[in-house]
Amino acid sequence: MPNILDIRRRIRSVTNTRQITKAMKMVSAAKLRRAQDRALAARPYAQMLTNVLKSLVSRAEIYDPETGQPRHPLLAQRPEHNVLLIVVTGDKGLAGAFNTNILKAAGRFIESKAGKNIELEAVGRKGRDFLKRRYQAAKPRTDEPQEAPRTTIIGEYVGVLNKVEYSMASEMAARVIERYSRCEIDSVYIVYNEFKSVIAQRLVVEQVLPIEQIGEAAVAQAEEMTQKEKERAIEAAKGAGVGLRPADTHAVDEAAAKFATGQVDYLYEQPPAELFRTLLPKYVGIQVFHALLESVAAEHAARMTAMESATSNATDMIDSLTLVMNRARQAKITKEIIEIVSGAAAAG
Repeated sequence: MPNILDIRRRIRSVTNTRQITKAMKMVSAAKLRRAQDRALAARPYAQMLTNVLKSLVSRAEIYDPETGQPRHPLLAQRPEHNVLLIVVTGDKGLAGAFNTNILKAAGRFIESKAGKNIELEAVGRKGRDFLKRRYQAAKPRTDEPQEAPRTTIIGEYVGVLNKVEYSMASEMAARVIERYSRCEIDSVYIVYNEFKSVIAQRLVVEQVLPIEQIGEAAVAQAEEMTQKEKERAIEAAKGAGVGLRPADTHAVDEAAAKFATGQVDYLYEQPPAELFRTLLPKYVGIQVFHALLESVAAEHAARMTAMESATSNATDMIDSLTLVMNRARQAKITKEIIEIVSGAAAAG
């Protein structure tokens, strides 16, 4: 029979752990609300920029009529030999299978691109640590003959997800654009958790470059939440002040959608090539910024759900240990009564 004192110590320890997990759940819920607000605040600008580009495409020729070449290198499509994959994970753990699922999706994508050179950029400490253990860092370029296709790590961004800034996303996009324009890479993909609400998320691998159709996400892979995951998320959202449905932004989206969509002719001072050179990099930067913001929100939602599960499991463990302690105490009392009765009977 276990010692009652040891059981009480364990109950006290699990109770303290439950208090921590419950606090972590509420902290994640508060951070999730702020992350949702930031993602919603960035939507009107992204929508308006997309509308301007759509308007420009409808009124200006994308391809030069003389040469037949696209007016901007980001619109050029070529066979995939060198692929860049940006993997967006979290900096911290205790978020359930959030990071693991992203890395598994990245692994499936790498397998689907067998026979090609794949370069990886890791955003987040968890992804960086995993990819470094599995793949080697890229070697400096030389004039020697190209080696067999391989997967290498070329960059990392750690500690940037605590407060995602557009300037950081813009710099990341600028480096990618420069390499794509120099034909060092033939396509760019980003894997992240797309977040709409607590119960509306999906893990996607989205093509960033080349730009195939403005305003339409080119999704290479997608994985929806399972019914069990949705049920767990619903339980976690209860009492945390987090809505289950996406925020109602119909009015804002409708106003943004009307921008630059008038049925009138525009007179552009700059030639189309210069306009594309200015607007397309901003469009790519917004795509990267959007992916980072949604990934941060999804991470907080995953951590909130994981901490709710941990709190529930701790409660179940406390109930089980309390039952064991009561049985042990009852057995001890029964044993003492038997000893007293036996002693009295022997004395009589």
